[in-house]
Amino acid sequence: MTSPTAVSAEMRSDAAGAVVAPVRRALGVRMLMGVVVLAAVVLSTVAAVLPLERPDVLVQPAFAGIGAAVVFAAFAQFARLRFRLGRGTVSVSWGETALILGFVLAPPGWLPAATLVGAAGAWFLITWLNDQRAVPDIVHLAASLSLGTTGGAAVAYAITGPGAPVGSTRMYAGLIAGSVVYLLITLGLAVATLSLRSDATPRHIAARVLHAKLPMFVGNVLVGISVVYALVSGPWWLLMAPPVVWLLQRTYRYHLRAEEERRVWEAFARATRTLGGSSEAEVAGAGLRGALDVFGARRVEIEVSLPPHQRDDEPGAEDGTAGWAGRCQVVIEESDGSRRYVDEAAYDPMPGAAPGPVITREMTVGRARVGELTVWLAEPTLPAARDELAVSAYADALAGALHDAAAHERLVLLDAKVAHDGVHDQLTGLANRRSLLTDGEALLQSLHRDRPVAVLLLDLNDFREVNGTLGHRAGDEVLRTVAERLTDLTRDRELVARLGDDEFAVLLPSVATLSDSATPLHEVPSPLPQAVRRAREIVDEIGRPVDIGGVRLVVDVAVGVVVEKAGYADLGELIRRASIALDQAKELHVGVAAYDSASDASSTDHLALPAELVDALTADDQLVLMLQPEVDLESGAPTGVEALIRWNHPRRGLLTPDLFVGTVEHGELLAPFTRHVLDLALSAASGWAAAGFDVPVSVNISARSLLDATFPAQVADALRRHRMVPAQLVLEITESLAVSDQGVVDEVLAALRELQVQISVDDFGTGFSSLAFVTRVQVDELKVDRSFVTEMIDSAAAAAVVRGAVELGARLGARVVAEGVETADQRAALLALGCTAAQGYHFSRPLPAERIVGALRQLADAAPPKIVPLRADEVG
Repeated sequence: MTSPTAVSAEMRSDAAGAVVAPVRRALGVRMLMGVVVLAAVVLSTVAAVLPLERPDVLVQPAFAGIGAAVVFAAFAQFARLRFRLGRGTVSVSWGETALILGFVLAPPGWLPAATLVGAAGAWFLITWLNDQRAVPDIVHLAASLSLGTTGGAAVAYAITGPGAPVGSTRMYAGLIAGSVVYLLITLGLAVATLSLRSDATPRHIAARVLHAKLPMFVGNVLVGISVVYALVSGPWWLLMAPPVVWLLQRTYRYHLRAEEERRVWEAFARATRTLGGSSEAEVAGAGLRGALDVFGARRVEIEVSLPPHQRDDEPGAEDGTAGWAGRCQVVIEESDGSRRYVDEAAYDPMPGAAPGPVITREMTVGRARVGELTVWLAEPTLPAARDELAVSAYADALAGALHDAAAHERLVLLDAKVAHDGVHDQLTGLANRRSLLTDGEALLQSLHRDRPVAVLLLDLNDFREVNGTLGHRAGDEVLRTVAERLTDLTRDRELVARLGDDEFAVLLPSVATLSDSATPLHEVPSPLPQAVRRAREIVDEIGRPVDIGGVRLVVDVAVGVVVEKAGYADLGELIRRASIALDQAKELHVGVAAYDSASDASSTDHLALPAELVDALTADDQLVLMLQPEVDLESGAPTGVEALIRWNHPRRGLLTPDLFVGTVEHGELLAPFTRHVLDLALSAASGWAAAGFDVPVSVNISARSLLDATFPAQVADALRRHRMVPAQLVLEITESLAVSDQGVVDEVLAALRELQVQISVDDFGTGFSSLAFVTRVQVDELKVDRSFVTEMIDSAAAAAVVRGAVELGARLGARVVAEGVETADQRAALLALGCTAAQGYHFSRPLPAERIVGALRQLADAAPPKIVPLRADEVG
């Protein structure tokens, strides 16, 4: 026999689904119970009135056989064994033996009724002895057993037939088949009931129950067949039945206990794997759920005595309770600060089941007490010593997890405190200088570079007198008062910080101007007056009287104001300028003073530029290569590409070379800067060469590079690293610079010529010694300055310079490239003058490296094919 224990997995939750599910399950259980009871009563009644003959084993009245069947059915329930399934238990009994003996002693039709009466009587007695009154469950249980007996007796009678000899093979086959049907029916009803009362799947429940029941089923059938055999062949063999039954009972109990121990330790392993957590609440929640699963407990309580690490703003800090997903709740004991976590299963005990023991174990790590674990077992299925051992082991694992979680919480709080103290002033709670510079710089970078921002720098006048007269405690109170008033005055996204001593700063990321939306952009007034107005509001607010140490004081402050566009100066520079304005306010004994650049003897931009260039050389995204094609004037086909460097400054935006090349040339950054630009240009050139474009790349070099004897070797190394042919590199030299120090320059140029690198004269026509230079140095290219190209249509002198450059290039065997061609008229005029190559916006703007291959392909595809005309004498 197999019977279910009522187990509910009801979750106490605010969600509607968590409440509806148990109600639906309870309704399903009641419906199943009603169907089973009704079917059992009807079938027992119908079977009792059927004229079925019983086997002739012993000469006895029919009522004696029926009484024996009732007794056997009751005895089978008294000798039941239980094993744990989830948070409930399942009973297995000697039902198959009772069926076999009843079948051979009583009329078959009376067996269902006898089983119903015997099982119900046994369970009523068991529950009465345990002081329980589970009448519906008892009736349902007895009805389930009666249905199993009905099916088993019907199958057995169908096989044996009326009046079959008891010792015949057909009789034994019928009894075995009937026992199998009895097992299947009772197993099916138990699985159906347990499925409705728990979250486990029917397959899982059936597998567990069948695994536990099969050995007992085999033994029950063998005992029943053996007793029947003894009744026929020799009643004295019945003397062996009690010891055999006793041994089998012990064996069954051992089997179920071994299975239960295996299940417990498997569940133990699963539970301990989930005990890890970053907080005490997480670990306690996992510990409660794990204990309910491992021990099938009806209630689990975890008391934690570790120092709490709960912040004041966490749920439960005010009223002493807090919850999380599931049923767990924490109670903070006000007396000693310990926390108690509790979880209870919705426990519906099996009829006749005695409540299990309550096991309490102290949780310790080393000599440190962590808390206490208390487990209320649902029913005693293992010996008490083994249950206590399992609870002790679980308590040790839980103690370690709680201790680790507490240590983790302490580390998190410590890290948070260190991080907070690192960016906040401990006295006022405001941001400190470090935080202001970091957060303020990030805020400025998030704004449009032309958006006006302001920095107000405040200093308390005569603050030392307050400290000297009233003491430092009063001075601290003054500083806290100023901080509170500043905080009350701040608006959205504004930053307030204490920079040190009695100095405060306010960053205004938005400064309104006194104009309307119809005002043209170039007529928008300066935002400085509005910033000064905000500063005066702060002076007036802070200047309100305040009681400090029983003395009524007026806090007098001076404010320095600076207004600048967000992308034109970093926050450190703005604070420096505001400091200059603050000094002016103190010197003039006024409340507010604005920054005046005329009184600023120094500017930090030129000081910071070299260091920023060093950072740019190591960054991947600051020095950006732009490439502009050179084209054949007649066809438009590409003839070369000029590399142009731009600096994507993180604070000042995109800078052209004229803003930083001077710093490069007059410092120690020239060599690394030139190498970096060469690497970028040659890397891009190798890309378009791989795409099939055989055009050189032109790179501008400084005159100081021509004074470096190692420069040719640096160029050769760059070409070798990028696997480029030297003729594919054109070095552009500004002639007005290259004519200085002729001896050194000539040696470097000769080495470059020997390397077969091409030499180009940039900005031709603007220097002082043009003809002297090109006659002394062999050049491959002349680039006519854009100023002559722009003016050549309207200026005969400019056109003459261009014509002269073209003629000179032809005589020297050098290419002539016109720079800055922007219109079709300029292109036509250059063609008329005999110029063959040009570059400018008319053909292509400077492009990023990733777009140059596409631009070259577009220019090449648009160029008409070259057609060489035949001479007249070749026509024939």
